[in-house]
Amino acid sequence: MDLFDQAHQQRLQQGAPLAARMRPRVLDEYIGQEHIVGPGRLLRRAIQADQLGSLIFYGPPGTGKTTLAQVIANTTSAHFIALNAVLSGVKEIREAIAEAQDRAKLHAQRTILFVDEVHRFNKAQQDALLPWVENGTVIFIGATTENPYFEVNKALVSRSRIFQLKPLTAADLRAIVHQALHDPERGYGRRTVILDEDALEHMVDIANGDARGVLNALELAVETTPPGDDGAIHVTLAVAEESIQQRAVLYDKEGDYHFDTISAFIKSLRGSDPDAAMYWMAKMVYAGEAPRFIFRRMLIFAGEDVGLADPNAIQVVTACAAAFEQVGMPEGRFHLALAALYLATAKKSNTAFAFFDALDTVSKEADSGIPNHLRDANRDSEGFGHGEGYLYPHAFRDHWVAQQYLPTSLQGKVFYQPSDQGYEAGIRTEVARRREAQLAAMLAVEDRPGDAEILTFSAPDSMRDRWLQRTISGLGERLGDLRDRVLDNAHLARHSLVLDLKTGSGLITWEALRRVPEGGVYTLARSVRDAEALNQLAAQLPETERPLVLQGDLAALPELLAAQEGPRHFDAVVGHNVLVDVAEKGAAVELIAATVAPGGTVSLAERIPRHTQRLYKLLALDGSNAGLGDELTARLIAAEEAIYTRSDDPLVSWDADDLAALWETTGLRMELTTETEIAEVRVSAGLLARWFSDTPIDGRPSYAQHLAVLLTPTEIEQVRALFQRQLLNQTVAWHSRTVYVVARAGGNG
Repeated sequence: MDLFDQAHQQRLQQGAPLAARMRPRVLDEYIGQEHIVGPGRLLRRAIQADQLGSLIFYGPPGTGKTTLAQVIANTTSAHFIALNAVLSGVKEIREAIAEAQDRAKLHAQRTILFVDEVHRFNKAQQDALLPWVENGTVIFIGATTENPYFEVNKALVSRSRIFQLKPLTAADLRAIVHQALHDPERGYGRRTVILDEDALEHMVDIANGDARGVLNALELAVETTPPGDDGAIHVTLAVAEESIQQRAVLYDKEGDYHFDTISAFIKSLRGSDPDAAMYWMAKMVYAGEAPRFIFRRMLIFAGEDVGLADPNAIQVVTACAAAFEQVGMPEGRFHLALAALYLATAKKSNTAFAFFDALDTVSKEADSGIPNHLRDANRDSEGFGHGEGYLYPHAFRDHWVAQQYLPTSLQGKVFYQPSDQGYEAGIRTEVARRREAQLAAMLAVEDRPGDAEILTFSAPDSMRDRWLQRTISGLGERLGDLRDRVLDNAHLARHSLVLDLKTGSGLITWEALRRVPEGGVYTLARSVRDAEALNQLAAQLPETERPLVLQGDLAALPELLAAQEGPRHFDAVVGHNVLVDVAEKGAAVELIAATVAPGGTVSLAERIPRHTQRLYKLLALDGSNAGLGDELTARLIAAEEAIYTRSDDPLVSWDADDLAALWETTGLRMELTTETEIAEVRVSAGLLARWFSDTPIDGRPSYAQHLAVLLTPTEIEQVRALFQRQLLNQTVAWHSRTVYVVARAGGNG
């Protein structure tokens, strides 16, 4: 670049719109999108470490996609090439690749290729880029307002990490305006601008999450308002209203906002919320959506979600659609509203899905033929006897008679289950009554000589067998279910920041890491062994994608977090058996609550040892095989129950109610669910030996040592013999109880 080019660039920069001049240059100037670039987030760590892989930034206009790419350009040591898909083609891609290859050969320098509006590239252009992304010649960064899963080459998407940017909040937009007002080089810091609060609020409100929109409005207001006698430019509400007059509605008739908005509308109808239905439909109409499209979706909804709960629904929507065709806009909006309000307030039933169950059955079941009496008798009744035996329903009372209608192999199969809503509630009992009569009639059929239509029964349902097998669950599967429930209750987003309070084997940590690919996971290992094991496994991942392992007990958590550069508060704090053995549970609950970010969630699963399976309840104590006598039996029960009533043992000195009381003091919105679980346990010789050991097990007294408080050694031997006689090598139902705690912090407003 020579002096003339440099001077030209400076003039362009000085004459650029305010929104272009105010683009952040480094991360510290970047406002908004805390969910992907906030402290501790994956993207921020990758930018700061200059360890970027291929990325796609996806989000509405004005949310900072291109700006984020420029921040990366200003901070990376890699060479940065920027293309705009509207202005560039295969030729420009090849030139960029050639430059990247030269820099790699001559200077051992990586190249980042940024493609703005990448969805504008056609398939050939995207294919031309793919091999060079694949072999690492360039690190690809794309920006798009369209859903990349639909608009970008699948192979390119699969090799990139996708970050979704959201519309900026009102607080973000206010901060951006203040930044522009006070920046002396790029903004209005050298001019006296008085921006009234109501004028600012109007700009922020109408900009609707678009940084470019609010800066354009500010620029127009400042540049078109003459200074007063004191030299100050005074931007009032009236000036602001002239500068930005109409709210920018994020909506496109072929992209994500189109599908997301109609989805929100349909789900509001399904949820019987007429207010939400009116809002989403108004948003579509305001943005210019075709009313015929809205009516089409309401006609589908009338069949799919209202169905026979209100058979009038489809007639109302059809009539409203026909009326709209006669009236048109704008008065036709009454008919749109009428149809939507009727659907939102109608009883709901989705039993029409019975047809799709039947379709699925047809695709899988072997064809056993049409029952003889249902076949057409007009063509070959004499030769084959088709139609013989058919009972004409109108000849019977109530115009109905029990007979076989389904194929033989599907007798007893049920597709349609009437709901208990509206019209269907009235026919539900009648349908069930007739089915019972139908089945009774079929079971009473006798085998007639020469009749090929003999009633048979299909093989056992394999899906049912699998379901029954799943009820006999082992430890691994039960822990997997518990893990999923804890994380489901936490309502994680892909960008969430998660703290696992008790690593253990990493059960929750690894699944959390899979669920928050754009966020981050911190995990607390209680022992050095657990920390080392987790770090060894994490070493297989790229550094920026690993969980950050803290080592220490729960009380040390604040100090451990303070020693890190990362966050102090988390979107989700999760764990299994975090509090179960903690002596000072009140202090622990307060500590955990203090780590939750505004709007965040605590999700814990805590086993309640007080409700562990009592061993004496596995025995038949009152049978002739017991032989303990009433007095010894009573002492056995008392000795075992005493294990779970010790106030000095933190394992058993609490119950779910105690935990609920502690969480209520934190001010978080708390939900507590207690569930009894039943597992099958095989009583082996080894397990019996542990129960009746003379030495403590894992630092705690054995079952036999607890019994020794009230039983003599001889009596304990009698009890052991009874256990061996009744339970050795038997599988027993083992009851336990777990409390699930979900506590939510209020938002930050």
